[in-house]
Parts: sequence; structure tokens; C-alpha cells
Amino acid sequence: MKQAADTVTGPDLGGAASPARAGHGAGPDERAVTGAGGRRSAAPRSGRAALLGFLGIVGFAATWELVARAELVNPAYLPRFSTTAARLVTELGEPTFWSALGDTVVTWAIGLAIAVVAAVVAGTVIGLVPFLRRATHSTVEFLRPIPSVAIIPLAVLVAGLSREAALVIVVYAPFWQVFIQVLYGVGDVDTVADDTARSFGLGRLARLRHVVFPTALPYVITGFRLAASIALVLTITAELVIGNPGIGRQIDVYRSAPDAPGLYALVLVTGLLGLLVNLATRLVERRVLHWHPSVRKEGAR
Repeated sequence: MKQAADTVTGPDLGGAASPARAGHGAGPDERAVTGAGGRRSAAPRSGRAALLGFLGIVGFAATWELVARAELVNPAYLPRFSTTAARLVTELGEPTFWSALGDTVVTWAIGLAIAVVAAVVAGTVIGLVPFLRRATHSTVEFLRPIPSVAIIPLAVLVAGLSREAALVIVVYAPFWQVFIQVLYGVGDVDTVADDTARSFGLGRLARLRHVVFPTALPYVITGFRLAASIALVLTITAELVIGNPGIGRQIDVYRSAPDAPGLYALVLVTGLLGLLVNLATRLVERRVLHWHPSVRKEGAR
């Protein structure tokens, strides 16, 4: 977790003049040409990356098809990719599929929202009060390693076979991802900047808004991006184990049938969902942290 926190650091509170220093000695025309050239060079690289990604998917599908046709695995357990793709198209026309997909997305979104809000509030309060941070350290280190799957029996006992039980599981692990990142972010606040803000008469809320929040925001977004993917995995896991409505439950139905093409088609859907979640969170990161050096550098590549 410490490594995840180290990947994104808080904003440079003392670097307000950085753009001016970067452009020192270069006229406006020169900087404009340089920026345009950077954008032109970035476009072909992004296009090549997209092409390589597409070729990777094609290679995976071709390998799957060849292995299935050669019957290296029992056809009852591994249908051909072409058969699975055809079944996926059929599933897209079924109302039951869209109902299950909607249930999964709703459970994921609610669980992620609860986890992020609770973690940001708790992490900020505990991070700003040294006594609370010391007092809760042992408890956090005890609870954080417990896997969400291990609390499924407790969740079912408390909430029954319902969406609420699934939410307990979905919230648990993502909460810790964001919570730890918030602690690191709050702890990374520059004491000089905080003291300067206090000397200018800024109150606690103002310092929280103008000093703490900008520093912790990159950490929060990193935690959010990690938590979003974990929440999706746990949502489908909860549906598989508990049996509440969703894609996971439908996968279990096809497993029991048995219906291998239908099962693999829905597994592909879960992969596509994960890809969409990753793309969406990366987009949020670029929009929210457009000012951050790491995001600007990534956009220039």
C-alpha cells in the first residue's frame, strides 16, 4: 500500500511559479511551437498504443479459438471463441441480461460511493489528529488484511441473502484502499505551507480547503481508482456466493446448467466491465488532476 501511495504525490505547494520558470528565456512563439509539436508527437504514440492493444485482443481470441478447435481442453469446458462471441451477441438481446447487468452496476456504484465517502471522512479526521492516528493504528493494521470474502458469513448472518449483505462485502476492501491513501495524503501536507496559511489568518476549514485538500487529492484519486476495480470484483464475487441478482448470479446459473458458452460469454462481459471501469477512472483522474505534474507528463507521452 505504501508503494501505491508513493506513485502519486501531492501538488507542489511551493511551485506556483513553475510554469514561469519552465518558460524562462523562451518567447511566446517558441513555447507555442514546442507545445504544438508535443501534441503532434503524442497523437501517433497514442495511436500505436491503441493498435497494439487491439492486436493483443485479436491474438488472445485467435489463441483461444485454436486451442478449442484442437480440443486441447474438453469442448464441454472450453467452447470456441467464435461460439462464445455468438452467444454474447444473443445475450445482448435478452432482457434478463440487461436486468442482471443493471443490478451489478447499481450494487457496485452504491458500494463504491459508500466506501469512498466514508474513507475520505474518516481518513481526513484521523490523519489531522495525531492522537487519533496513533490510537487507531493497531486497529487499522488488524482489520485491513482481513479479506472481504472471509466476512461473507457474517454479512449473510446480519443482512441475509440480500443486496445489503453484498454491500457489506463490496464496501469493506475498497474502504481500506482509499482510507490508507487519505492518511498518506493528509500526512504529506507541507507544514511550512500550513503554518503560512495559519499566519495569514485562515481558519481550519479554509486551511482544509486550500492546503490539505489539494495535497491529499492525488492520493484520494489513486485510492479511488484502485477501489473501483476491487469493488467490481467483490460485487461479482458476492453475487456468485450469496446469490443476489446480478451478472455473478447468472454466471452461477450457467455453471449449474451446464452452459459453457453462456458462462464464458458473461465472463467476457465482466472483463469488459472492468475495462470500462478502468477507462472511466483514468478519465476522472486526468480531469480532476489536470494540474498535477504526473498527469501532464502522461498526457505529453
